[in-house]
Parts: sequence; C-alpha cells; structure tokens
Amino acid sequence: MGKTMTEKIFSEHVGRDVKAGDMVISKIDVAMVQDGTGPLMIEEFKKMGFKDVNVKRALLVIDHASPSPRKELSNSQKLMREFARSTSAYLHDIGEGICHQILVEKYVKPGDIVVGADSHTCTSGALGAFATGMGSTDVAIAFGLGKIWFKVPETIKVIIEGELMVGVYPKDVILEIMRILGSDGATYKAIEFVGECVESMGQDDRFTLSNMAVEAGAKTGLIPTDETTKKFLESSGRGSDFRKIFPDPDASYEKVVKVNASRLEPMVSVPHQVDNVKPVSELEKENIKIDQIFIGTCTNGRLNDLTTALKILEKNGKSPNVRLIVSPASKNILNRALKEGIIEKFVELGAVIIPPGCGPCVGIHQGVLGDNEKVLSTQNRNFKGRMGNPNAEIFLASPATAAAAAVTGKITDPRRFL
Repeated sequence: MGKTMTEKIFSEHVGRDVKAGDMVISKIDVAMVQDGTGPLMIEEFKKMGFKDVNVKRALLVIDHASPSPRKELSNSQKLMREFARSTSAYLHDIGEGICHQILVEKYVKPGDIVVGADSHTCTSGALGAFATGMGSTDVAIAFGLGKIWFKVPETIKVIIEGELMVGVYPKDVILEIMRILGSDGATYKAIEFVGECVESMGQDDRFTLSNMAVEAGAKTGLIPTDETTKKFLESSGRGSDFRKIFPDPDASYEKVVKVNASRLEPMVSVPHQVDNVKPVSELEKENIKIDQIFIGTCTNGRLNDLTTALKILEKNGKSPNVRLIVSPASKNILNRALKEGIIEKFVELGAVIIPPGCGPCVGIHQGVLGDNEKVLSTQNRNFKGRMGNPNAEIFLASPATAAAAAVTGKITDPRRFL
C-alpha cells in the first residue's frame, strides 16, 4: 500500500515505515512561537530545566501586538527578546511580519516537520511540509528536545478540479471546502489539496488554501511540490531547498472530496462560524451594509491579494462610508508594494496602511470594531468577538469581494467590477 504525504514525511523523520494511527516521536525541523503564546512557552521551557533550544530553526515572532499597545504586552515582548538573546533562537521583532509568512519566506522547506504555537502554522503545508499548531507546553518541549510526539493523522484528499472563473479566487474555493467539510469535518486529519486547479495556482494562492485547513479541524493542509514551489523558493534565495514531495498513487485516504472550481462563484462566510458560507449573489440581495474593510492577514495579505483589491478600487473608488484598512503580511511584501507604488495608490484612495502583523484580526488593536458594526475581512476566522468586540459581526471573503464592498459600502459581487 502506498503512502500519503504525511506518512512519507513521518516515515522519513522517524526512520521506519509508519502509517496513519501510529504513535511516534519525531524530530522537529522548525519550531515557532508568537507573542501571544511565546511567554508561556518560555515559562514552561525554564520549568523543565532547558538551557538552550535544540532546534536549528527555532523562532520567536512578535506579530500579534506589533507594535505593542499596552505595557503588559510590552513586558511579554521584552521577555521574548531576552530569551532570544540568551539562546540560539531567532527573533523577528515588530514590523517584520506575520509568523506564518516569515516561516514560508525564510525557513520552511519541503519535507519538513514544523510545529508552532499558533493554529495557522498549517500555512506552511503549501510548501509540502507537515506543519501544525500545538500548545505552548508542547512547543516548549520541541524547543528543548528537538522532538515531540505525534499520532500520525489520517488524510482527507480534496481534489479541486476545473478552472476558476473570473472574479473567483482561492479564498472562495477554501470557503466552499469549509462549507462542505464543516468546522469539525477534518478533526485531527491531514488534508491533501490536489487537482488541476491547485496545480494552476501560484504559490501565494496555495498558501491561502493551506492556511484555512485548520478551520475544518485539520492538523495540516499539504500541497504536493512542483515547479511552482521551486520558483517560489528560488525567489527567496532558497532554490537548493526544493525537493519533490507527493503522495503515492495507491495511498489510502480516510475519504475523498471533489470540488468543481468551474462552478464556483464568490463566497462569503457569515457570522459567527467559518463554515457558515453563502454565495455572494444570495447575500447581495440582503443589502448588508459594511462599516469596515480589512485586507491583510496570514490568509490574504500577500502581494497578489493587494493587487487584486487595488485593481477594483482604482477603477471605482472607495465609498466615503467605509473604513479601509490594509496590512501587508510581511516586511518583504510591504517593501515590494512600496516599490511598485501599490501602497501609495491605496493611501490616495483613502486606505489606512498599518504595519505587518495580526492586530485587527485578533482584536488587539489597529481596527477594533464598534458595537453593531460589520466588517468584511480577508482573514480566516469570524468567531464572535474575534476582532475585539462581541457585539460586532465579521464576514469573511476574498480580497476582490472585500474591494467590491469598499466601493459600494455593502456586500457586493466583485464580478460586476471585473
């Protein structure tokens, strides 16, 4: 019997053949914490008597409150800086970017096992790595020992067939998959995204798919590596890290799900569950007023996301009744957007540009909503209170749908502007 990508990666790391359901202790290639989870990791690390990290690529990223809006958070970040100075861990300080984007830009390579004290660590699965979120204590063990236990998960194969129509984007695809699987449809499973639609996507778009695998309860969302992966790694000076990682043709899956991308229209996740997904054409009839637009996050804060939104806004302008907040996912993306004039154009259109980070998405600062306000965001979660106010409503959509709402002040089908 052949192996899934997950089974292949774990077999290689453990040094023997393993299959779904096996309990293993595996070495770790990359371990990460951010400023929300890092202080507890450091506390547990010290309690266990560790003196230095035992992972070559150990990261501390300050991105959730970046820059810090409160003294309590500032003290937590100070602790992380001190830990980095006293160990071999790498520190990425305020403004450098969201941890998941930094991981894929600089550290993760195909075939890695990656653990992070953040659920969206699964984003790195788009590079053919087994990347998963864990609690701070487990990650402290990974930092200290360079290994951690796993139950090798079963895999759900998601075949995305066909071609995306104009106005439909990978965010719409993954929202449709969330609708099909439900919020617990892949609990403690790996997802493999395959098919002609995935193969035709750019690497940035693939990150969007893998990023939201956890919203169905999945441990990770893997994509086989190919020339697109190779070109992405080469663009960041890491071409030598490329290798082919793919499932065997006769691999065994927990189940197989098929999605016809050609039949999809723009989709929107409505409050307060990610899997509560409806077509934009249906919501447009409800005339839902939007107060704030947020374009960014580890889901859709990459350069192609910014350009997609900008094309619609440049032609049609922004409604004066909508606040538009834009946040590139990393310093690298911000620099590229500056050089290409993208940031200047957003500012001229009335957008507010905030530093690379997670502030509005997690409701810490730089975009907290008022009572009864509605936001259309390109992020990955719309739980009640997620953006800092339980009396507000969060709608999730693609950058194109977000831009269309910024034009009209309400949920609007972006295809009318394309």
